[in-house]
Amino acid sequence: MAEIELKDVSFIYGAGQPYEIRALDHISLTIGGPAVTGFMGHTGSGKSTLVQLLNGILKPSDGQVLLDGKDIWAEPKKIRDIRFRVGLVMQYPEYQLFDETVRADIAFGPKNMGMSKEEVDARVLEAARFVGLDETLLDHSPFDLSGGQKRRAALAGVIAMRPEVLVLDEPAAGLDPGGRREILTRIRDYQRASGSLVILVSHSMEDMALYCDRVVVLSHGKLLLDGDCASVFSQYETLLDAGLDVPQITYVAAALARYGIDIGRDVYTVKYAAQRLSEKLGGGAS
Repeated sequence: MAEIELKDVSFIYGAGQPYEIRALDHISLTIGGPAVTGFMGHTGSGKSTLVQLLNGILKPSDGQVLLDGKDIWAEPKKIRDIRFRVGLVMQYPEYQLFDETVRADIAFGPKNMGMSKEEVDARVLEAARFVGLDETLLDHSPFDLSGGQKRRAALAGVIAMRPEVLVLDEPAAGLDPGGRREILTRIRDYQRASGSLVILVSHSMEDMALYCDRVVVLSHGKLLLDGDCASVFSQYETLLDAGLDVPQITYVAAALARYGIDIGRDVYTVKYAAQRLSEKLGGGAS
């Protein structure tokens, strides 16, 4: 079971230049699994920068990123091995596609891990099936796929490596509600089936509430909140002050409280609200 620790991590774009930007400011955080941990924050909060530090695409300006207690930059020549263990699906994963066929694209990671042809082929089929990518598309060019199919292909390419940590930066951005629900459900299913640690970046509060076990909130490069969904969304004034939203059902719960029906400040899904309301009405009736 993998664990990632950030120890006093800062990252500066254009360090030493007149217009340098401090994207992360002394972040200390430990993330373990098996679980889905959500990262959220306003645009410019530092969340996309942070996830690129987790597998060595970016190197901290200060501090350390540890994987199972070892600094991932302790041996810079072996940083590629870290990327096999910590798989990253970028914010626009279709831009990660580059090979002549979908099959070759998905096979790229396993091949570079030194697997046999038989094992690579098995990994490709397994990953394609898991993300719901029709096998008839495997010999097509990835650039002939629809937007949703490209997302699945990019995700399959990372899953085929069976990373201990799967990091996804806005994996459902731009998809319609049905496509969004399907891809996030498959990611959640993957986490449960593999027992891995999944880190999900999303601007959608509903996504965080439905799919995450833990939520980390960043604001202006600093850690603002960290906890389970109930504890984070119960602090909705803090979230609003940070330029974020909360699930619509949390607003409903707050409105009910103003009319004397208090079902709690920690309500963050419709199912949870219905349960609380049922308990409240049942208790009143008795």
